[in-house]
Amino acid sequence: MAKLMIQTQVLENYGTEFRPRWKAKGGDDYVVPNFTQFNDIHAVIDSIREQIETDNSFYQEYIVDWYVAEDNELTDYEQQQLKFDGRITYPAKELVAVA
Repeated sequence: MAKLMIQTQVLENYGTEFRPRWKAKGGDDYVVPNFTQFNDIHAVIDSIREQIETDNSFYQEYIVDWYVAEDNELTDYEQQQLKFDGRITYPAKELVAVA
């Protein structure tokens, strides 16, 4: 089995709606488990985009990267948690792709 791994960028506005001051604030990891739609990955990304992305005057989150991985592969953040904490407290968020 495989899974689709998706990474995002988060921006927060520390200004106002009319004088924005955007600051990058990291991002999140999302996973589509049991992924089998290898022939149409872009359509899958488009089908789940609204579950991930946000765009308003004070907060933005958007997809910056994605790749297909082995089912047992961990995100970088999950690996760091295991290394430093000995457990994964904050796993990647699981999504369901709409076929």
